[in-house]
Amino acid sequence: MRLILLGPPGAGKGTQAARLVQKHGIPQLSTGDMLRAAVAAGTPIGLKAKAVMESGGLVSDEIVVGIIADRISQPDAENGFILDGFPRTVKQAEALDVMLAEKGQKLDAAIELTVDAGKLVDRIVNRANEAKAAGQPVRKDDDPEVFKSRLAAYERDTAAVTPFYRGHGLLKEVDGMAPIDAVTAALDAVLKAVKAA
Repeated sequence: MRLILLGPPGAGKGTQAARLVQKHGIPQLSTGDMLRAAVAAGTPIGLKAKAVMESGGLVSDEIVVGIIADRISQPDAENGFILDGFPRTVKQAEALDVMLAEKGQKLDAAIELTVDAGKLVDRIVNRANEAKAAGQPVRKDDDPEVFKSRLAAYERDTAAVTPFYRGHGLLKEVDGMAPIDAVTAALDAVLKAVKAA
């Protein structure tokens, strides 16, 4: 099962990805984690990424796709993977398709956790308040102003990926505003339908 989880920050992708990993035994691949791992391991593509990052530049789509290609060749990704945080642009989505095709693979689904942006900001404010009340540190990205700018960046850049996958017949939508267990159940139903197709 090769999946992409889409949705704005705070939609619950991390929570649901962890449950999918548990249930299906496939790894969740976060581009940030993979990038750091490739740099630490000193792989050829990791060294390229390190040079770009040290010069303060943004790692190119080509490098990120190369890192994903290396990562999904590992044994734990043999039965599939969950991509989280990638692709962020249509160009990245196209590059991912090409790379998978070269490996004789394709995506099974792109699942978007749909949310109401206004309610999402309230959810984040509540999460920050709950953390404060419990005496826990507030996540940096749970600061409402930081969160609003992340949401705006998502709308500007990544929202275009959704129509791309809809056009390819791969997009499945799940209500990300539902309670956590209901979202999990809806994801299970989507995956069952994808497997049966």
